[in-house]
This record gives sequence, structure tokens and C-alpha cells, in this order.
Amino acid sequence: MADNNPATNYGPIETRNYQQEMLEESLRRNIIIAMDTGSGKTHIAVLRLKHQVEREARKLSWFLAPTVSLCEQQCNVIKSALPVNVGLISGGAQAPDQWKDATLWKAVVNTHQIMVSTPQVLLDALRHGYITMRSDIGLIVFDEAHHATNDHPYNRLMLEFYHPLPPRDPSLANMAYRQGRFERPMILGLTASPIFGGNVDKAFQMIETNLDCKIVSPRQNRAELGLHVHRPVFKHIIYDTSDIIGTSPSPILRSLESIYNDLNIENDPYIKSLKNQLSKTSPDTADYRRIDQQLSKTIANEGTFTHKGLRDFIRSAKDILTEVGVWAANWYVTEVLQQAKKAAQSSEHIMPTWQSQEKAYLLGIINQITITPVSRNPDDVVDGQSDKVTALIQCILNEKEDAENEDERFSGLIFVQRRDVVLALAELLRHHPVTGTEFQVGPLLGASDSSHRHAFLDITRKFLKQSQDETLTDFKLGDKNLIVSTAVAEEGIDVQACGCVIRWDHPPNMASWAQSRGRARKKRSTFIMMFEKGTVDRENVLKWEKLEEEMVARYINPLRDLEMAKNEAPDDDEGFAPFRVESTGALLSLQSAIPHLNHFCAVMPHRGHFVYQPLYDLDPPDYPIGWHSFNNQDPSNPYTGPWASTVTLPRMLPQELRVFRTSRIYLNKVSAHRRAAFRAYKALYDAGLLSDNLLPLVDEDPEIKELKKTIEKRTSMADVSSQIDPWVLDSAEQENGDWFISKLMVGELPPIQMLTRSWPVLLTLADNLKLYHPSLQILNILLEPMGKLQASDERISEAREYTRMLFWSINGSRMKWDDTDFAYLFLRPTEESPSEWNARRACWMQSRMNVDGTHSSADFVIPALLFGEEYHYPSDIGMVYDGTSSFKPRDFVQWRWDPLNEEEEAMLLERYSRFTDVQIQYPLLEVRPFHPRTNFLLPRVGPAPPPPSLFLLPQYASIPFLSQSESHYAFLLPSILRALALNLTVDSLRTNLLTQSSILSTIPNSLMITAMCAPVSQEPQNYQRYETLGDTVLKLVVAIQLLAEYPLWPEGYLTKRKDQSVSNVMLAKENLGRKLYRWIIRDRLVGKKWKPLYVSRPAPPGMTSTQEQDQTDGTTNTTSNPPNNKATEKQDDKKKKKKKQANDPQQLSTKVLADVVESLIGAAYIHGGLALGYECASFFKLNLESWFPIPERISTILGRADSTYASFLSTSVSDEIQFPAQLSNVEKIIGYEFLRPTLLLEALTHPSCQEDHGTISYERMEFLGDAVLDMVVNDYLFHATGKDGKPKEYSPGHIFLRKSATVNAHILAFVCLKSKVEVQARMPKPHALNPSAEGQGGASSRKQRYRGEQKIVLEEEQHTVHLFKCLLHSSTRILDDQDMTYARFLKFEAEITQDLENKERPMFPWASLTRIQAPKFFSDMIESILGAAYIDSEGNLEVVREVMRSLGLYQILERIVKEDLDVLHPVSRLSMWVATQAVADPDKDSEVVHKKIDYDFKKEKGRISCAILLDGVELEGSRVDDLYGGRASQEEVRLASAEQAIKVLRLRDVGVSHERLKKKTQKSKAKKGKNEDEVKKPPSLSGDVDMVL
Repeated sequence: MADNNPATNYGPIETRNYQQEMLEESLRRNIIIAMDTGSGKTHIAVLRLKHQVEREARKLSWFLAPTVSLCEQQCNVIKSALPVNVGLISGGAQAPDQWKDATLWKAVVNTHQIMVSTPQVLLDALRHGYITMRSDIGLIVFDEAHHATNDHPYNRLMLEFYHPLPPRDPSLANMAYRQGRFERPMILGLTASPIFGGNVDKAFQMIETNLDCKIVSPRQNRAELGLHVHRPVFKHIIYDTSDIIGTSPSPILRSLESIYNDLNIENDPYIKSLKNQLSKTSPDTADYRRIDQQLSKTIANEGTFTHKGLRDFIRSAKDILTEVGVWAANWYVTEVLQQAKKAAQSSEHIMPTWQSQEKAYLLGIINQITITPVSRNPDDVVDGQSDKVTALIQCILNEKEDAENEDERFSGLIFVQRRDVVLALAELLRHHPVTGTEFQVGPLLGASDSSHRHAFLDITRKFLKQSQDETLTDFKLGDKNLIVSTAVAEEGIDVQACGCVIRWDHPPNMASWAQSRGRARKKRSTFIMMFEKGTVDRENVLKWEKLEEEMVARYINPLRDLEMAKNEAPDDDEGFAPFRVESTGALLSLQSAIPHLNHFCAVMPHRGHFVYQPLYDLDPPDYPIGWHSFNNQDPSNPYTGPWASTVTLPRMLPQELRVFRTSRIYLNKVSAHRRAAFRAYKALYDAGLLSDNLLPLVDEDPEIKELKKTIEKRTSMADVSSQIDPWVLDSAEQENGDWFISKLMVGELPPIQMLTRSWPVLLTLADNLKLYHPSLQILNILLEPMGKLQASDERISEAREYTRMLFWSINGSRMKWDDTDFAYLFLRPTEESPSEWNARRACWMQSRMNVDGTHSSADFVIPALLFGEEYHYPSDIGMVYDGTSSFKPRDFVQWRWDPLNEEEEAMLLERYSRFTDVQIQYPLLEVRPFHPRTNFLLPRVGPAPPPPSLFLLPQYASIPFLSQSESHYAFLLPSILRALALNLTVDSLRTNLLTQSSILSTIPNSLMITAMCAPVSQEPQNYQRYETLGDTVLKLVVAIQLLAEYPLWPEGYLTKRKDQSVSNVMLAKENLGRKLYRWIIRDRLVGKKWKPLYVSRPAPPGMTSTQEQDQTDGTTNTTSNPPNNKATEKQDDKKKKKKKQANDPQQLSTKVLADVVESLIGAAYIHGGLALGYECASFFKLNLESWFPIPERISTILGRADSTYASFLSTSVSDEIQFPAQLSNVEKIIGYEFLRPTLLLEALTHPSCQEDHGTISYERMEFLGDAVLDMVVNDYLFHATGKDGKPKEYSPGHIFLRKSATVNAHILAFVCLKSKVEVQARMPKPHALNPSAEGQGGASSRKQRYRGEQKIVLEEEQHTVHLFKCLLHSSTRILDDQDMTYARFLKFEAEITQDLENKERPMFPWASLTRIQAPKFFSDMIESILGAAYIDSEGNLEVVREVMRSLGLYQILERIVKEDLDVLHPVSRLSMWVATQAVADPDKDSEVVHKKIDYDFKKEKGRISCAILLDGVELEGSRVDDLYGGRASQEEVRLASAEQAIKVLRLRDVGVSHERLKKKTQKSKAKKGKNEDEVKKPPSLSGDVDMVL
């Protein structure tokens, strides 16, 4: 009711005296302001909200309006007037059903001061405890307050939540004292007419009691109110009756009536469907009784979609004929028939609830009617118009003339009760020769909040050419000057003030009369009512006028300020005590029980063929059983009560939570149903299936999920500390100064001693730690601890010198000569030291010693010429420095005494061109570059070819004092230290986090290292494969835990709880909570930038950070005298800053944190199977209340199965239990006999099954079977070997591809359809006594039997039993779908089998499988059977494998691996190919631009086609089409089109293989980020392909 918009931009609001009077009154007490439309009630409400926000800021003010459009309108008014946060929750994307998240409501309360919503939103929030009225709300404003009656949400709010609260204390005038008090909020009501009619005193008493208010209107400033409220001049029009007697003047309407009268409802598809269902349903079942009642009720009421729709259509057409005229009726009938014909023929789902059989049935009826276009000739339009239309036209012409005489623009509003009449009348006025040029007419209808319509005449919504907002905008702008409207314009919508309002129909009540009259708000305005001659409508209006005068006199009478009277007796259900959850305040009442129960069932994940819903049965039923087949069908039912109700919930719930009954004591049906629903919902809460907010535990809307995803993205990175340094000890250990000594053995090299500050690891051949050297080949690393050295031991000083010598030879440019505080030291054992090199070293060092007894870096090398002369040109040199600017180390080959040829000599002189007067003196040094490999932990195949030799002049070269074996160690030590650091890291993890006493500490280092290595570490193996396996193990373990812990939970609950426990967010949280991230190996070995670790300046072990790599020169640059100048000092300062940055907090993605947890679980599974995988998963808790070993959990589940079996036994009439025959056949098909048949019975029970077998439906078993199937498949793929027996070692992406091919719903359905068993049966057949008589023509079998020449014998017969036929269900739709799907299966079976078995070009048949279009229950059967077999076999996965073999599924998996079946999805293949098609865009500076692929769908004439568009151009030969049958057929043509495109583009030809596509994709991606290859993880298929499965 936006009848007075406040000033915008938060400017000063001008307030009239009567508005101020009402404001002050609202501050003193609760009031309902009763003032005419246009008097500024909203203005007063805004001022009241302003006061409330300023004086009670901690509580919300809530503005309620009855419609969505009015909420939006009022919210804009309040936002423009007040500088506070105003929230809107009214409908659309923010519908109340979607606000089921406590965190969202908490955010609303904390961040808003004013909320605007429809009343149902607030009622739901209060009922679920998201909002607490006593503490969260300080003021409630009820717009259109006269609605607060009966069960309207306005009244329910007050009854359920307001009145139970303690009243406000009037003595607390200061709002500051109210903060935190639990009391009723203040109430302000707004209305133009407080009552609908009747006795004023009773009506006032009811509305005032309901809202705890006084109805008031300005008293002191009433004269001023009169100046601003312009009452229109009341006029009336009398028109003659237009009753049509005899034949209808509309020929098309006559034809329609005639055809309808000849219809037989027995031919209606819906009736046939019900009868078919009834014939296939067992009598004496609840389902049979429900169908029987529905059939009787539908026949009695003729309530089928088509018959009821046509009946309503004819009635509407007759009303239009009577009220408007012949032309309007012809137009209406013609338009409806054309729309209906279009809807019935179109493949578009114009009306989603319209079944195809109903479309065909209706189309057959419509086609019998000849439809001719309606004439637009003026004479035809005028001819036959009603007297009412004539009177209306004359009236609006007169009103328009009067307005123009007063120099005013005419604007008129015609209120019509029926929407169909609105359409017809507006169309007539637009084409009438008199009004068509004088008025711009527009129809205005109420907006629908639902896209799913359920009535035939809803197709008339297609008649509207403009939306409601567009029509109103045109009216405000003057583009339209006459609106024909339903009651939607009476209340709520801000319609422009009109000069003329006309009531085509008389208003149904006083409120409607007052509201419509209020639309005539101009100073000079008229309110005109149309009366049929001889009716009492005029008398009613006179009564309303008198009643309004009496009403105004009441609420301006000062004597009414006495205490309000109590409300009179409540209705039938008022005495029933609601249920309240004390912790949240959530409320369950009789009125909310049925909606709550419907919602609970609706949000459960359903299977497509069965929508979960509660079923209500009356006792006694409305109709006797079989009434629809009686000859004398009397539709009347004399029974008037009392009634009982039974509500049955879906079979997903256990028996004790499925059926709830009431006694036959209730006087009406609604009360009986409400109480049954109340009992059911209360039981669900008691069983733990509802939250404390009385909501289903799975209740989360997709929109809310998207909101949570957005929040998760913001927090997808977590702050973590640096990776631990296993070489660095804590301060206490460092003060000790002792060293541990070990013997390091590397291949055949002489062993050396290694000193460490921490306890060393023992490395044996069993640890399989290897180095891969280009010339030395594979070297085993062994480490043998030998004891301890005291800090004073002289060998420590020797080790520092020796270690510096080894490291300096290769890495001197990144070291400081004087710093020998290494974190690890090396020392050659004395008894194994080569005396020759020791002697050379000692002699040279003695001659070069400084005065203080120290050496410089120059003492480490000797000029090559001097070395040769001094030691007679020995051949055991380890390395040579070339003497160029880079001083690169070279591998010594020999001394060259033979002269060089001319070419060699020229190359040598060129090398020394920067020197002058170069003389070639012999011998020369023949050297070659060392192999560029620096990380010797990376495997390689075969020896590397030696690089070509080159020659050096000895006078310019130098030689370090290193033997050949020491030179090898100098190169190998970074890799050795890296390997040791990895082992020390996981040892630290085992000691500090897992503890030595844990069984997890038995996991070998090799597995632990792989599990902890992030891809960025670039180790030969990282956690990705283990993470893939661990993810599968985790899901299975959690599924078993949940299945046992929550025996009453349906599958939807289990799935959501499992998803929460195994989500990246939860896993990352567990990682952070245990600080596991400290042991995630995320540094990497970069040999060319390696430098030793110093204790005084810790850095990543054997590493540089990524940041440092990008900024450090990669050249070795080891010189005989490294520069020590200011530039070096600046560089050192930069390095210090970089080290400081490395020690600052780092960030890791939550995915990495989660992946490491799963990889540890995978490593545990690899080492110790599922038992150890469980131990690792339980270590992380994952927010599960309790953990028990898998055998215990399975025993718990089996115990319940045994209890079910025992209950079967106790209720059986004999000692032997008669299970359905399907069970034994299924056991033969799957090759496994169940010890507990009830598990298989559950696995075969569809939710639609009405037979009570004592078990729930198969969803819980399917939930477990899904995890079991994934476990078997991923375990096989992880350990898969090829035909040659070599491990495949599939990457995670390839595992995913092959698993998806094996477990997708299409292939599982194919397996289900293919599985069958032949069973033997014996049938009696005639058998000839005389064998020679058999087959003789003319001999009668009957005559032979009569003569005794035949006898009856039992012959063996074979019957085929299909697995899918063994499903236990009660659905005719499933029967139909089984038959149709099996027919499609037979059509494509050979093609699919051929593709699977093709040895020349093995290819997975994605497109053919999709063409089967199998509903999901086929694949569900396979998964539920596997789950049941797993439980029955007490968790034996080998049994599951054998069942899969019996079904043929395991063989498909083996073939996918052994034959390298091409499993890439066609859509993915196209996407990968497009990614390789990169071209340079000349308009964008050679920026790489990829081709774009789109799928172009076209639907026409019941068919659908699809083609591939490349950069918007259709690929020739790619379009395929098929019959349109919904979403499944759309996906089918999409796949087929992709396959066609692949053939056209020859993407399966040689050279365009999957691997080549992948490499091209990676290459094109690498071009986009040239400098990112050092930072990003190695490409994997899972990151390159957008899988569409």
C-alpha cells in the first residue's frame, strides 16, 4: 500500500499534523491506523520504523505485506527514506522454502535493522527457530492489516508466537532498558478498511484481539486529513439483463458444447491409466484402496484434466457470451483452442503437468472443431455486444469528455472479477470501432509465483503481450489510459491515481469496495458501479456506505480507549497444544504439520520414477470400494463424521516411522489429517531425522549451496607455517653440540662418513633408495648409524673442511668460504683415504697457509699447468675448471700430447679469443662437460651417451684437489641429502604426530614419502595416485560407519552426511587442526641452484624456494677467487630478505590440505588393506561422533538383518519362511547365495513397492553399493598391469576415465539388462501312444485322447528370468519403462557388444549406451545388490568381485585395461581437440586464440536435432536428429552429434590419438604461461579434460 512515498536520499520527511498524531499514538501503544488510500499511512510507518531503529537498535523491525509485489514496492520506499540496512525476503529466488540455513538468518539479524517480507516467510523462520520473536524483533508492521483473521499467516504469527510472550512493561519508557528483554514486540497495523463486513463490534473485536491493537484514526487533526483525502463522486449505471435463451449465437461455442456432451469419461487417458493401475495392484493393499478411491472420485466429479478443463472452458465462454457479447465469446473460444492445439502439438513443455496421452486425447477433440479466424470488421465486433458493454462504453466516453472539459487527462480503471472476462473485455475495447481510437487499453492480471500450472485454462496466460510491470509503467506514463484489471489492482500494487474507477462486477465485501474506491484518488474523480436491473447489489452498496460511516464513528470515538475485550471461542484446533523445541524455539503446530511433512518428503532425493510424498487415507473412505464400477453411481456421501486418518510415509523410512494412525473421533477430515501429520512429524523429530529447527537434515537449496561455494572460494587458501626442516634441531639440542656419525655407502663408490645433529635413519637395501647416474648407472644408497661424536672431537673440524671442499667444488658461487656451520658434515674414513690425493692436498695447503693458519678459497685449486708439472701429469683427476668467465667444471678425459688438426686448433683459439698472445703448448687438457642431470633421484633408462670432448690450455685452467670418487660425491650429495631429508621428514611425522605406538607408524617410509609429496615438489612420485585411492577408501569407510550408526536414516541423509565428512573443507580442517601441513613436502630439489644448509641460517633443505629460483642466476660460476665486493654484499642482503620471506607464514590451498589426508589413507590401504585404511581415516575423526572397526560395524548391520529375519520367522504361519520367488533367481544370476535373504530382499525393493516385506527400499544398500563398487574398480585400476605384466601406473586422470566408464549408470544398466538365468519348469502336454501317428495331418488330438491314443505327460521347459524383472515394485510406469528399455536394449545390444569386444579399434560405446535411455533404477539394482553381497559376506570384497564377474561387469573392467579400450567421452574428445586448435589473432598482437565449440539444438515437429558449431559455423555432416522424448533424447543426439564430428574430423585416425590430443592440449596451455612451468604441477589428464559423463 504505497500510498505516500517518502522523500528519497534520506532527506527531511515532511510530516502532516494528522500523521504526527498517529505516529505519537503508535509510540505509546499498539494500534491499527485506519485511513483512506492516499492519506499517507506508509509515511507514518516509515517514521515509526525510524524511531524504532534509533531507540532499540539491537532488535529487528519487520515490515509485513501480503503479496510479493507489495513487499518489493514497500522495501523500495523504506530504503529511499531511511539510511539503514533494509532486507527483502519475499519470493522468487529468495522464496521462503529456500531460506533453510541458520547461518543465513543469523547474518540477517546481525547485519540488518529492517526486514520486509511476506508473512509466511517470517512464520516459517519462527517455526523453525531461525528467528526468535521475543529477542530478535522489536516492531512488526502489518500492511493491509484487515487480513489478520482465521488461518491467515498474519493471525498465525500472533497466535503461535506473539500472544504466548509476556506483555511489554509500559513503565520502561526508555528503550535502553529494553535491550535484551524477552517480551512482545510493538505492533503497528495499516489498513484502509479494518473489516470485510458484518457486525462492526464483532469485527473490530476480532481484528483488535488478533493483532493486540486498537483501531484508530486521527481525531484532533481530522479536518486536515479531509483536505488530503479526496473521496470520489459516487455514480452508478443500470444495464439490462442479457440472458441467452435457446441456441447459442456463437457457432464455435455450439460446436464445442456438442462435442463435449458426447464425450465419455471412460475414454479419458487418466481414467484408463487408473484402471490399468488398479488391475495390476493386489487387492487388500493400501495402494489398491487409494487408486480405487481416486478413480471413484475422479469419475464422480468428472475431474480429469481434459474433462474438467473443457467444462471450465465452456462455462467461461458462456459467461463471456452473456456479459460481453458474441464477438468476445468467439474470440475467446478461438484463441483458447488455438493455444491448446499449439500446446498439444509442441515439443516444448508449455504445461509441464500435461501428459502426452492427455495431449493426444485433447488434440483429437479439438480437431473435430472447425476453427476460423475471428472477424475484425467493425460491424461484426459491435453486432451482438451485451447491453452491459454498451452501458460501459457510453460511461467511459462521458467520463473522458468530462475530464477533457476540465483540461485533465483521462485515466480509467475497470475492475472485473474473472480473469477470462478481463481478457475478452480488453480485447473487445481495443477493437471496438468507438473505443479503439479513443482509448489505449491494457489488461492487468495477477502474477503467478509458480511456473507449474495445473489447470487447462492456465494457457490463457499466453494471451498477455505485456508483463504486469510493463502495463503499469505504460499507464503511469500515459501510453495507456484505460486498464481492465482483476482484483490485483485493488490492493498492493501501486497503481497511478485514477480519475475514474468502474466496478464491472459488484465487490464481494466491504474491504474490496473500499480498496477499489480508493484507487480514484484525484481531486476530481468518480467511482462508478454497474448494477443489473432488478438486483439487490445497490442495496448492498448502500449498506456498506452506512457500515463505513458506523465504522469510522467507532474508531474516532474516545470511549473506545477502554481495555480490549478477550477473543471469543477458538476454532476446533485451537485447544491443541503445539510442540516447541526449547533450544531453538522452533514450533510444530497442527496448522504447520501437513506442510512440514510434505516438505520433508519433497526434499528427499528421489529416483525419477517415484516422487516421495506422504499418503493420507480416510477412515471411512469417501466412496465404497468399487464404487466406480457400480451401475447406480450416486456421488453423494451421506456420512458426515467422525473421521480418522492414516498417513503413510515413503518406504525409504523403516516400518516404525512409516505409518501413523488417529482414532475415528474428529468431526472434519482436515482435523484428522492434521493430527496424523503432527504425530508423524513429531516421531521423525524424536527419531533424529529432523534438526532442532524442525527441518530435514538434507534441507539445502541449490541457491544456498552456490552461496556456500562462494564462501568456500574466499577461504580456499589457508595460512600455514613453513615445511619442517628435518636437519635443524631445537635450541636445547643445538646447545649440546654432539654429532651422530653414520657410514654412507653409495653404489660401488668408496664409503664416506656422514655427521648429523639428529639421529640418522637406517637405510638398507629393503628401503630401495636409488640414484640414477648417467655413467655409473643405478646406485643404491645405504646408511648405517655408527655412534656419536662429542663436540670436542677433532674429526668434527676436519669434517667441516672436507665438507666445504666437496660443496665448494660445484656450488661455490652460492656459498661463503668462511662459513662452515653446515647442518651436516662428511668425512672420508682414514683407512680408506687415497694417500696420493691426501699427500698432494697436504703439500699444497701447507705452502698456501696464511699467517693465522687458515686458507682462502684460492687454496682449494691449483693451476693446471703447475699441477701437471708438479705431479707428472697424472690421469686420476676428478674435475677441471675451464678458466673462462663462467669457470665451469669439466670432466677430465686425458692429457693430450698429440698435435691438434687445423680445425681443432682453430676452435681452441676461438675459445681463448679474449686473451692476447695465446700460445698452444702441449700437453693440452682434453675434457668434456659433465652430464647436465643434477637430480639423480629421477629414474632414467639406460646409460647416457658421452658428450663430445673439447680442449683446454693448461695455463688458463685450474684443478681442484678432488679425486674422481670425491668429484662423484660432489655431484651426488645434493640428491643424497634430498633423499635423506625426505626420510627424516616422514620419520618426524611418525614420531610427532602419529606416535610410535600407533599402528600407522608401521607404514614404510617409501609409502609415507609418496603420500606427503605435493606435485610442486617434482619428486618422481607424488601423492596424486595415492589420493585417488585414498578418496575411494575414505568414502567406503565413512559409508559403513554411517550405515551402522544411523539405522533410521534414509539414503539422502546418509549421502549428505558422507559428503560433509569427506569434503575438502572437512579434510582441510582436520589437516590444519593437527598441523599435518608441516610435513607436506612442497619444496623441490633444483640442482643448479642448490646450496648447503647452514645451521645459523636455516633454509629449505637441499632447496631454493620457488621465489628464489625465479630471481637467482642458474650459472654455477665457481671461481678460484670469488669476488667479495659491495655488489656481493648487496646480493647477500637481498638473499637475507628472501630467507626472511621464506620463514613468513605461507598459504596452501584447501584442496592440497585435503588431498594429503586422503593420500595418507591411500598409503595405509596399500600397506595394510582396508583395516589399516580404516585406522588412518579414524585418526582424523572427520566430525563423526564415533568410530568402530569395519568388522564391528558390519556385525551391527548384520544384527539388524538377523532381527528382521527373526521377525519374519515369528510372523510366519509355518516353520519355513516364504520369500518372493525372485530372490532365488537373482542368487543364480549373481552366483552368490545369501546367508541372510532379507538383505537381498531389501536390495530388490523399489520405493514404490506396496507389499510389506518388512524391509525398507533399496536406497541404503545402493548407497553402500556405490562406495563398494568404486572401491573394487579403483583398487583394480591402481594395481592394474598390462598384457606384458608390467604395471600400468595410471595417472589419477586416467583412473578417473576408466572408472567412469565402468561405473556409470549407462553401463550398469546394460549389465542389468543383459543379466539373466534359464530356469527349468515342467508343463503338462499331450503325448501320442503310437509314435508313428505323431505328425500325421488330419488326426485330431481330442479324438486321439478320446480313443486312448494319447496321454498327458510333464515335459521340461526353459524359461528366461531377467535380472531387471526381479525388481519388487508397484508401479505401472516402471513396467512400461522396463519393456521400452529392454526393447531399446535388444536394438543396440549387438552394437554395444561389438564395440566392447573389437580388438582392432577397441572403443567404449558411449553413444550406443546412451541410446538405451535406461532409467536410473536399472543401475541402482546393480549397486544395491553389490552392497547387500558385501554386507552378507561380512565385508569380503572378493565376494563382490565374483558377483561382478557373474554379472559380466568385471570382465568389462579387465578389457578396458588389458585391451587399452578407448574410454574418452566423445564430448571430452572434441573439447580436447578444440584446445589444440590455437591460432594467432592478428588484431590482438599475436595472442593465442582457441577455437570455440558449441552444440546447436533445434526442436521442431516432435523431433530434436543437434549439430556442432565451430566458431559459430556448423560443421558439415555433424547434425543428427531423432524423435524428441525429453532430456534423455536431447543428451542422446548431443552424443551422436559429437561422434559424427569426430568421424568428420578424423580424430580417431592414426596421429590423432588420445595421448597426442592430451600433449597438444598441454602444449597450448604451456604457451599461455611460459614462465609457470617451474611452479605448476606436472600436467595430468584430470586437469586437462572437462569430463562430461
